[in-house]
Amino acid sequence: MADAATKHRVVIVGGGFGGLYAAKALGSSAVDVTLIDKRNFHLFQPLLYQVATGTLSPADISSPLRSVLSRHKNVHVLMEEVADVDPAQQTVVTTSGDIPYDTLVVATGVSHHYFGNDQWKDAAPGLKTVEDALEIRRRIFMAFEAAEKEPDLEKRKAWLTFVVVGGGPTGVELAGAIAELAFHTLTQDFRLIDTREAQVLLLEGLDRVLPPYDPSLSAHAKEALQRLGVTVTTSAMVTNIDGTTVTIKQGDSLSTVESHTILWAAGVKASSMGQTLADCTGALLDRAGRVMVEPDLSIPNHPNIFVIGDLAHFAHQGDRPLPGVAPVAVQQGEYMARTIKQRLKGIAPAPFVYKDKGSLAVIGQNAAVVDLGFVKLTGTLAWLTWVFAHIYYLIEYDNKLVVMVQWAWNYITRNRGARLITGESTLMAVEIDKNGDYQRPKPTAPVEV
Repeated sequence: MADAATKHRVVIVGGGFGGLYAAKALGSSAVDVTLIDKRNFHLFQPLLYQVATGTLSPADISSPLRSVLSRHKNVHVLMEEVADVDPAQQTVVTTSGDIPYDTLVVATGVSHHYFGNDQWKDAAPGLKTVEDALEIRRRIFMAFEAAEKEPDLEKRKAWLTFVVVGGGPTGVELAGAIAELAFHTLTQDFRLIDTREAQVLLLEGLDRVLPPYDPSLSAHAKEALQRLGVTVTTSAMVTNIDGTTVTIKQGDSLSTVESHTILWAAGVKASSMGQTLADCTGALLDRAGRVMVEPDLSIPNHPNIFVIGDLAHFAHQGDRPLPGVAPVAVQQGEYMARTIKQRLKGIAPAPFVYKDKGSLAVIGQNAAVVDLGFVKLTGTLAWLTWVFAHIYYLIEYDNKLVVMVQWAWNYITRNRGARLITGESTLMAVEIDKNGDYQRPKPTAPVEV
């Protein structure tokens, strides 16, 4: 514990939902808080797919951590990367020095999981960061631009084929948004191609999309996707991704799909902090690398080290671990703040209990599925519920206002204003080799915007 002359020192690693809500709830209290994150902003990940498909810009769903916490004078934000933890000395080891703690809260989340096939990463990017979203956005809109210049019908078909691997909420939302682009937003923008000839394929390894949801909602989501123009294929395992070719196994049959835009939404694995904690504390990890925690979210035999959010494997409520969704992280962050305050008063805190307020997934305009426990919603009412829930959880008021205006404009016009192509390969010229055949265009220098 801290010396009586000093305040209790709380170090929080990670500025996602869990870490940020813990820091906010500890703001202006009688503890010193240091929030460490390698980024200087909080990212509202549930809307990241809308950045990837041109509806929103990164700044619309990002909030500077210093700005969010500026009124809490006891909270120090540090843009830094954590290399290790020393439980014996009670310090967090960073690249610029050691930071002492009395209570450590780790909330570093998860990243993409390719199930032992990390070589697929370049061909099939996932969606976890702003950079991921901008790269996916570049690939999606670049595909339409390349198709406009491709005279060969088979090659054009490959440019207009979009494959989303994984039928969970991210995959469903991403596939639905791409379909809206192809079949509605972009139909009048090109002269040599009809974007409605695009194919949007959603592949799911289990027997239905949205596997954690009620089967009736999964069935409705599949129907809504199909109405949008998405081809939904379930019980389909991706066995190989080689350049622009996806190999799919269904039962005993194998098939291949040619596509220049393959997107990964099939799994997650814990951040490297999970292994770091396992090495220094002996904590157990699950198959995804998440840390097995006690009912109070602490690590066994280390009552002052806690793991919250997506990095935590909490299996003390129900017959399965809590899902890696924002509401779980938010509630765990707020619980951590209460726990720290109670401990300082000598009060033994009760175990963490997650209050499930429901699950939501959007498919497209006026199409969503919502499970609130006591009622299940589909269609426009579900879509409105999804809209207001996401507006509510956005961190800053200016983000709420900007997103509401953007969504209202998009609803009326079906237009998407953030369709900039940035990064490498932004300008592509069709070249003809000496035999008169069209070659795949070569990338030019990046364009700054």
